[in-house]
Amino acid sequence: MPWLLPEIVDRPLSIIRCTQGADRPCFFQKHHTAGLENVDSVKLKEEAGNQADYLVVRDGQSVLELVQFNALEFHPWGSHAENPDRADRIVFDLDPGPGVSWKEVVDAARKIRKLLEDLNITSFVRTSGGKGLHVVLPLNPGCDWDVVKPFAHSFADTMAQMEPLKFVSTATKKFRNGKIFLDYLRNGRGATSVASFSLRARDGAPVAMPLRWEELGKVKSGGAFDIDSALSRMKRLKAHPWEGIEAVKQDLDQVSEHLATRDKDR
Repeated sequence: MPWLLPEIVDRPLSIIRCTQGADRPCFFQKHHTAGLENVDSVKLKEEAGNQADYLVVRDGQSVLELVQFNALEFHPWGSHAENPDRADRIVFDLDPGPGVSWKEVVDAARKIRKLLEDLNITSFVRTSGGKGLHVVLPLNPGCDWDVVKPFAHSFADTMAQMEPLKFVSTATKKFRNGKIFLDYLRNGRGATSVASFSLRARDGAPVAMPLRWEELGKVKSGGAFDIDSALSRMKRLKAHPWEGIEAVKQDLDQVSEHLATRDKDR
């Protein structure tokens, strides 16, 4: 709980509930429902124009209530419930298509990190608990979604144009064979991505595990950590792998300033 809660607390939250076990059909839930007594809600406007009550956890007790409701996965927004229109996280999901090796996924994550560093942006990495990796950018004080989503889309498109044999920025499956889909679609108002330390509703109960960049070369797959090895790892850790992320001061305004300064120097 001390590891998971900070990743999801006070954010609009979607969950995957598996009421008959992970090997049976599960379902996605984002709205508050009857029977939830400890879980809070926030009223948010949806694309259709209606208002809906979204799940929000405020403490460990509310997380445990969702677990008792058979929630296995936790997917927060990239913004907080009290300021839903201002993003403070960007997530790039590296989703390998058929024929892509794990080494290629690792190399892609490192390439993204380097390109972001060239823009003066600090990033962090985690296993997805699935096939790939997530590269996460903290934004502090944050940016409006109408700035974040175009930036994420443009960044993904640029990578696909730079190396079209390695990357693709469209979700169409027929284009993904042998390539990594750089999924930027997590970065819009109402979109979510799996939380660090969340279980995944898959065989073996893999965990989305944050890493230090220096550890990445030692990890064997996106599902390298499961419910048992994740607990063992957390007991060994002396600090959060992303220690200092909350102290990172950066937003997308500095990208424009950096590019303008670089162009002027040229």
